[in-house]
Amino acid sequence: MNEQEQMKKEAAERHGAWASPLLPAGAAEDWTVPQHWDELSDEDHWVWDALFARQQALLHGRAVKEFEESLEVLHLSRPGIPNFDELNEKLGKRTGWQVVAVPGLVPDDVFFEHLANRRFPAGNFIRKANQLDYLEEPDVFHDVFGHVPLLAQPTVADFMQELGFLGRKAMELGQLHRVARLYWYTVEFGLALEDGKPKIYGAGILSSFGESHYSLESAKPHRLAFDLSRVLRTGYRTDAFQQSYFVVDRFDDLLQLVRENDFASLCAELNGSSDIDPWVAHDEELLAA
Repeated sequence: MNEQEQMKKEAAERHGAWASPLLPAGAAEDWTVPQHWDELSDEDHWVWDALFARQQALLHGRAVKEFEESLEVLHLSRPGIPNFDELNEKLGKRTGWQVVAVPGLVPDDVFFEHLANRRFPAGNFIRKANQLDYLEEPDVFHDVFGHVPLLAQPTVADFMQELGFLGRKAMELGQLHRVARLYWYTVEFGLALEDGKPKIYGAGILSSFGESHYSLESAKPHRLAFDLSRVLRTGYRTDAFQQSYFVVDRFDDLLQLVRENDFASLCAELNGSSDIDPWVAHDEELLAA
């Protein structure tokens, strides 16, 4: 792979790689926009309620217990898409986080700056009724249902802020693709052992009907014991179910992953190491079925 191909590959793995570099009309300098909750349609609220009911029923026994315990943070005074003002009152009292509306994907520097300041950017739109099962760009259901309940957990709240700090540092080091992989295989598509069995905590799985089944039940993907160096070397795809899932021993281990490792030194060690295809795994890496 030549240098140009490698740069394209790494760009495709970054969180905001496909975000427009131009500030959208009506957005503030930090890319936030008003939610305008009163302007949401009846269909918008129906889609949220339909997705919420389906995923809540499906995830019982599949998600980590912390997710189910914190799901009530989304039960507000009115049904439908949460009003961010009301949601932030509950969330802020618990962990100091708030949800901010954005028009879509935001650039990497904007995204990690929000995380570093305990702000989670949420897409200010929701899929249509005929798109319940798939939407490539994350919408408000993915961003809020998938992420916010665990942001009410202090350990996860701290972990996400640490990822914001790490993203800032990675941009300075030219290693943003490695933080993107860590984010992808934990925050978006992470599994954790609970009572000896893998359970879901990644938002990309929590908000997906199909991948909630596939990640735990299909024989196709690899389920690998979590190894930070291995994660930082493993590529991923954004347009299909994952080929590999990394499983942490304990959900509470996430925060220690970023606090106990020297990211700059680890990246320096990995420079020159080849990337690993997510379809590739050795027998000793696989968790017992």
